[in-house]
Amino acid sequence: MTHPPAALSTLCVHAGEIDDPHGSPHTPIYTATTFKFPNTAAILDVVEGRRAGALYTRYGLNPTINALEEKLAAIEGAEAALAFCSGMAAESALFLTHGRQGVVCLGDAYGGTLELIASQLPLLGIPTHLLLGDELARLPEVLKQGAGLVFFETPTNPALEQFDIAAVSAVAHAHGALVAVDNTFASPVNQNPLALGADFAVHSATKYLGGHSDLTAGALMGGRDRVMPVWNWRKNLGQTIAPEIAAQLARSLRTLPVRVERQNATAMKLALAMQAHPKVARVLYPGLPEFPGHELAKRQMKGFGGMLTIEVKGGGEAATRVADRLKLFALAPSLGGVESLVTQPCTTTHQGLTPEERARRGIADAMLRLSVGLEEADDLIADLEQALAAV
Repeated sequence: MTHPPAALSTLCVHAGEIDDPHGSPHTPIYTATTFKFPNTAAILDVVEGRRAGALYTRYGLNPTINALEEKLAAIEGAEAALAFCSGMAAESALFLTHGRQGVVCLGDAYGGTLELIASQLPLLGIPTHLLLGDELARLPEVLKQGAGLVFFETPTNPALEQFDIAAVSAVAHAHGALVAVDNTFASPVNQNPLALGADFAVHSATKYLGGHSDLTAGALMGGRDRVMPVWNWRKNLGQTIAPEIAAQLARSLRTLPVRVERQNATAMKLALAMQAHPKVARVLYPGLPEFPGHELAKRQMKGFGGMLTIEVKGGGEAATRVADRLKLFALAPSLGGVESLVTQPCTTTHQGLTPEERARRGIADAMLRLSVGLEEADDLIADLEQALAAV
């Protein structure tokens, strides 16, 4: 899969779109479960891989899905992409394909990802290793035990910790391991893991790629020889995206740069305002010069993202009071949409971890994770200020 040189915004609009005979500017939605052929030789050409073509939607061989996958590959600068029914589907298929020798997870991650790696993959006999950010120096010794896949988020959920994609990839590759980066928080607008040396970029497309809190999907991008072995797992685990959702996601991708660039700018304004607020103990945002990973973020990110985390003075109960008083920020455990959301990680995304494990990972009960939408920055700041007034 190759794409002509073009800016990201151009690729988001045009990449992958088929030439519709009726003149539609966008790929139509093909809801057919199966596709007919003129003869047996023609069907065998597709089944045996001699020719690309529509065959069976559960396989992902559907024009609407394939058009989306070309667009997804283009925006991450990848040779190939697979679309999934969720981000967790993309991760699980990746781990089952390339992680059977062992999976190393660096730093914090989405709670469902941590549960899958720590509790469920070992049930299948897959060795797993969870290293915190300050344990990065242990990566070579863990890789020497035979682990074949290193997985991490950057920025992480919820503390926005930064990992050096190029440096980690160099270490992993030196030990024969592949690298997968969850690029959900950054999006391809702000960060391109493949260009920095990673083998895979994985997304919960439910978030920034979808961008409107109205679809659930996942995506995996990378080199063709690495991505295509995942296809068979997706097919037989029944993880393929539906054509209707594929079309909805392709629609959303056309506005991705505009949305994310606005969210970047608004998040920076909120971070500065909260940093100056007397009732906020700490603001975690890669764009702040005081943020521990700021210099690394400047090197490997084009923008600092629409996510920030604040710690409210007074602990977990105070943070709960703030969350409950917010009016423009909806109290909901997701991110990346046009509407601003707030969640208290200890009650939602990381509620499944024990208090001791959350403390070990630096996930304080006083944390509130903010997903900045497309509202006016001053209105969002005023909402936070009125809620903090109750503390």
